[in-house]
Amino acid sequence: MAHVLVVRTIEKDAEKLNDVIISHFSKQTDTALDSLKTNMINMLNSSNLTSLLRTVDDSRENQQRTEQLHSLREQLMKLQSDKLVSKVFLYFVNHDLVVDVDIYTDKEYYFDFSYPLDEQQRKAYMSYFTGKKMMDFTDPSTIGMSALMSYPFNSDKPDVYLVVDFAEDKVQEQISIPEKWVTGTAIASSQGLIMNQVGLTDKEAKAVMERTHANSKGSQFLITNEVAMSLVKSSFDDSWYYVTIADLRTLMKPAYITRVISWAFLVFFLVVGSFVSYYLSRRVYRPIKEITEENKELSQRVSGMFPILQELFVTKILLGEYRDALSIEYYAKEIEFIYNKNAMRTVLCIAFHYNSPAYEQLSETSKSFLFMELKERIVKSSPSLIWLCQTKPDVMACVVLHDPFLHFGAEEAANIVSLLLEQYSEYFKATIGIGKTVNATEELHESYKLALSVLQNRGLDSDVEICRGPNVWDRTQWESFLSVQDVNRIFNQFKTREYDKLLQSAFDMLEVGIRKNATAIQAKYLCTDVLNTWIRAVETEHNDFNVPFFSDLFERLNRCMTWDELKVCFQDIHSVLFRTEEPDQRAKQFSEILDYIHAHYNEELSIEYFAGLLNMSNGHFSRTFKEEVGEKYVEYIAKYRLMKAKQFLLETDMKIDDIAEKVGYWGRNSFIRTFRKYEGITPAKYRTINH
Repeated sequence: MAHVLVVRTIEKDAEKLNDVIISHFSKQTDTALDSLKTNMINMLNSSNLTSLLRTVDDSRENQQRTEQLHSLREQLMKLQSDKLVSKVFLYFVNHDLVVDVDIYTDKEYYFDFSYPLDEQQRKAYMSYFTGKKMMDFTDPSTIGMSALMSYPFNSDKPDVYLVVDFAEDKVQEQISIPEKWVTGTAIASSQGLIMNQVGLTDKEAKAVMERTHANSKGSQFLITNEVAMSLVKSSFDDSWYYVTIADLRTLMKPAYITRVISWAFLVFFLVVGSFVSYYLSRRVYRPIKEITEENKELSQRVSGMFPILQELFVTKILLGEYRDALSIEYYAKEIEFIYNKNAMRTVLCIAFHYNSPAYEQLSETSKSFLFMELKERIVKSSPSLIWLCQTKPDVMACVVLHDPFLHFGAEEAANIVSLLLEQYSEYFKATIGIGKTVNATEELHESYKLALSVLQNRGLDSDVEICRGPNVWDRTQWESFLSVQDVNRIFNQFKTREYDKLLQSAFDMLEVGIRKNATAIQAKYLCTDVLNTWIRAVETEHNDFNVPFFSDLFERLNRCMTWDELKVCFQDIHSVLFRTEEPDQRAKQFSEILDYIHAHYNEELSIEYFAGLLNMSNGHFSRTFKEEVGEKYVEYIAKYRLMKAKQFLLETDMKIDDIAEKVGYWGRNSFIRTFRKYEGITPAKYRTINH
């Protein structure tokens, strides 16, 4: 009995330990790949590729294009600094251009010298540059492991592909598991390809390809003669599996030792007798106790995770991922979630608006405790069972169980929650939407969907508001869009510089909405229309602002949750769009920019940074810089860096490479090329002549 109990316990613990290790390994790798994917998307979003594509084929000298290419290469360099990445470049589909961190050139030259491929490899490589790609991977058996992403993202015929080559040694380092029993790890796809592997023999690699190609389950633990193969499906890519090869002799060593000891103990017991049997039984009991304590500790840890799993389970039900009673019952048993299958329930959706200075001053830990306290008070204040879960960052769902004996339902729960939320008014404004009542758990997603939709009927009062059911607002009661006359009036007021009337007319419209008790969606439609008309009026005379700036204005307007916030928002936007700038103020701004350039000439000085500080487009900033300083922005920085470089050449014995880095150039060649352009000779010759 001791033999059976101990061996089986150790085998189960060994399998659980292996599962924990591979789960951690897969999550860590998925996180690294997700981070890289996010960086690729962010790079393409902020790379100004659209404006570059308009000038890339222009054969004339184009300063803007040069600046854009320089900025693009700096962004590529940031992406290439990722620990898993060895090389990054941009492939332009409709233009004869490839750009990487060191060079931008035509495709023939690039794939002959900078990224050499033979004819067969190039043919295979070019086949990937078709269609929409959202981080698709190449076949690692032919040209290495690379990821491709297309831009624009939603186009089936993209203009640009971002290509990231993975550093094989870094990927192997990422997927390596330092445990003694793990002899090999790999990333394999369901197409039977091994994306990367460490420590696999040819026989094991072949077995991995066969298993992953035929496998349709999420995870498996397969035991062969003396090895165990674990397959875990990747959350980053559904077609990937993380594979570990474990040496069963090492992994199950405690079980083998225990088995030998058990048989030896049995023989010894028969020979020596009851006295020796009693003595040895006490010694065998000690490891059993240690194993039991370890299992008890592991069980306590798992039990501590049940509340989190149960909240996630309720979230999935509300989002409609579990819609049949059988699957809900099965998963509920897995996480010890007890519920009544058929009972009347209603979903309340609580939408939060975090726009209070008091809330922003809280740390992330304090914010978490704040919501934990709110959840605990809601549960304690309710006479009936309530499930709580966070379905969105700003939405909390509350599932109310109706109690006919206490006459407790959705309305009563909403009133209780409303009173509790009023105590947190210094941190946020909240709106409660009441969904429909359902009789089965699998129908809760319908109640949740309706509760979300009725939130659209909220008003703009500062108190906690309860929205009850559909409310089709009458558009004849308050027109939510500007008429043609209103638009013409705004344009006329702008042309005659009656800026105060522009703001006052916006305030008058909001006052009408307050008197007619307009809903938030009505007010947002009208305010968006007013802001859009203001922007169109401003753009008729000048284009000092860029698209991201206008986008921020609309986002700020959309975040307003009360009438007072809308008024303050319009007042701030009015002061920015219709401000009058004094010449002395502009001169002071550019004087501060020059001081910053002189102090940080050895760092990255992108035109986008300074244009953003002054709320200008890149082109407008470049023109204003030349008017105020007398030189183009790029030429001024280049000349100032060369002035510093000449000081280092004459006053120090520093190497050319060190001087190039010290004055803000990424490489020796770029520094020498710029020096020769402005001085007519190389840095080395300049040092020789003037020494």
